[in-house]
Amino acid sequence: MPTPDDPRHDQFLRLFAESEAALHTLLRAMLSSREDASEALQETAVVLWRKFDEFDPARDFRAWASGIARNKALALIRDRQRDRHVFDVDLANRLADRAEAQETRYSSEREALEECLQKLPLDRRELVLSAYRQGMRMDQLAAQRGQTPMSLYKVLQRIRQTLHDCVRRNLEKNELA
Repeated sequence: MPTPDDPRHDQFLRLFAESEAALHTLLRAMLSSREDASEALQETAVVLWRKFDEFDPARDFRAWASGIARNKALALIRDRQRDRHVFDVDLANRLADRAEAQETRYSSEREALEECLQKLPLDRRELVLSAYRQGMRMDQLAAQRGQTPMSLYKVLQRIRQTLHDCVRRNLEKNELA
């Protein structure tokens, strides 16, 4: 097991942080409660850390971690089989497969959106990022920009359509590759 002074400690933390949302999605799909998913994620993190010396860097960390998370969820399901509110193992596996497929799709969409945002002119990109900042109200943003809310909505709608078309083209291009 790597120690906190070991350079692999930082590598583990980076890889785990990149995979944590996908692992949580997988566990939420397999388990019936948020608490169980959180418990399984914590147990998964401990196992991943303990076994990190066994991890082959040539492999995909997320796939390796997903296998361990799936096993933790199945163990939790088996432990709670007596509770009639627990999914059976076959259903949990089907839900996990679906969650992994969706996470892959969402990850591709996020990457395509980020790429498309970078292609926007700076003023348009800043407008979109400002408009969707948490707590931002459209009437406030319109006033800051000296626009009416309706004209701001129209500009944002055109930018969203441009982004949508760009994301769709990127995803289609990647599917063909």
